[in-house]
Amino acid sequence: MNRTKEDKRKEILTAFEHRHATKAFDPNKKIPTEDWETILEAARLSPSSFGYEPWSFLLIENAQIKEELKEFSWGAVNSLNGASHFIIALARKNVVSDSAHVKHMVEDVFGLPFSPDAPQTQMFKQFQTNDFDLNSERSLFDWASKQTYIALANMMTTAALLEIDSCPIEGFNRVEVETYLSKKGLLDTTEFGVSYMLGLGYRTNEIPLKKRQKTDEILTIVE
Repeated sequence: MNRTKEDKRKEILTAFEHRHATKAFDPNKKIPTEDWETILEAARLSPSSFGYEPWSFLLIENAQIKEELKEFSWGAVNSLNGASHFIIALARKNVVSDSAHVKHMVEDVFGLPFSPDAPQTQMFKQFQTNDFDLNSERSLFDWASKQTYIALANMMTTAALLEIDSCPIEGFNRVEVETYLSKKGLLDTTEFGVSYMLGLGYRTNEIPLKKRQKTDEILTIVE
């Protein structure tokens, strides 16, 4: 039987009602490989500004690293204890018009010759330096980090559609986490910084009633 638009709308909203920042995961339940690959593909296919994909993801499976991360990742303890999959998202630093990463994206991913005088290169430079005032290392990192959150939303939504739970995490000391990962050889801090963490798995408790502002509190219609 063909699914109607109404069926699809209900499925989407049911998934969003189901999604909850899960505080306790069942350590005995693991995400099936096919579902995990679908979640990861949702991240890979996510859009980014100018298509430059300023991100990378660490899937932490090592038990010792999970345990050691708890020392400076207070908001991740529950996920580290029970989530089936635990991700640390990295945002790329210093993505500018003539950076090595932009050249890689243009030549190796887009399949185009790179030139500093190309229209897209000049448009990206204009966007960064004038439109968004991305003229410092910190502002460039913050811009890249924003891109990684698009992938985060897509991973969580995909998980919810697959009836998999998730918990987005910012409860950690970024400097200490980056220092730790660097010492472990998992992070080059000249290239990347930590953006967020994400636990994925299956909840052990029922979710509380979802509370949100009403639509008319967040939407202004400009006619």
